[in-house]
Amino acid sequence: MIRFLLYFIMCVWLPFPLAAQELDPRRWAHLPINTNFFGAGYAYTQADISFNPTLLIEDAELTMHTSAAAFIRTFRLFDKTGRMEISQGRRDARWSGKLDGVATSVSRHGLADTRLRLAFNLIGAPALAGKDYAAYRAATDVETIVGVALGAQLPTGNYRKDKLLNIGSNRFTFRPQIGVVHSRGKWTFEATGTAEIYTDNGSFFNGNTLEQDPFYTFQAHAIHTFSPGLWAAASLGYGVGGQSAVNGVSKNDHKEFFAWALSAGYPVKKWLSLKAAYLGIRRQRDVGSNSDTFSIGFSTFW
Repeated sequence: MIRFLLYFIMCVWLPFPLAAQELDPRRWAHLPINTNFFGAGYAYTQADISFNPTLLIEDAELTMHTSAAAFIRTFRLFDKTGRMEISQGRRDARWSGKLDGVATSVSRHGLADTRLRLAFNLIGAPALAGKDYAAYRAATDVETIVGVALGAQLPTGNYRKDKLLNIGSNRFTFRPQIGVVHSRGKWTFEATGTAEIYTDNGSFFNGNTLEQDPFYTFQAHAIHTFSPGLWAAASLGYGVGGQSAVNGVSKNDHKEFFAWALSAGYPVKKWLSLKAAYLGIRRQRDVGSNSDTFSIGFSTFW
């Protein structure tokens, strides 16, 4: 039984809001129902930012420290395995650069937007608990799981309408997702497609209204399990879209990025695990950011 406790604690990827774009392996893993997971983490991000030239901002850089906590509850939904996730982060960010040729910097501190996610499996991963779950996992060497999810980002973060740069977004973001996982022995391959849909921010800088087109992302992961609870993953991601408009006037800031990540998990106890990760993002258009994020966290369950 300890073997399977280690399996599912290391399968769960607590959705810490550690970076603007995340590559999240194991978001669709089979977990036992009626189980609670809690985790916390820290991330350090450095980024070079390229703004629209009309803003007269040059040599912009961002340094950000993020701490976050997350909670997951699994349950039975129409005889399938479902999970409800909530995560909350706090950020300390500093931007520096040249505004119209003059060196300047600004700092922001406070809560980030709260994130929610409801997911359930359409194919595979039956709703099981206890000995039934352990027996299923022991007998299943090859498995395919298909899942769907809806995430939401709430406008709860620190936001000041008289400032251009903020921790919070002051708008809702909805993220419908579909994911596919195929496991064969010690290898697991996972893919997720996401559409980010934004509501308008009617209190944008200086009383303006900010609109943004949907942003589409795709991510893929290859995960190898060395022993129960000990694993490593390599991830790739691509995103495109998200052009914005202020008061109906397009800003010509169509976004495109390529991302990659390396992550690993290590079991400390049967009820406690550690995870470390690196995430790199590189813009493919003139407007956007190049960033590097290093994170570490822990998770436990009951």
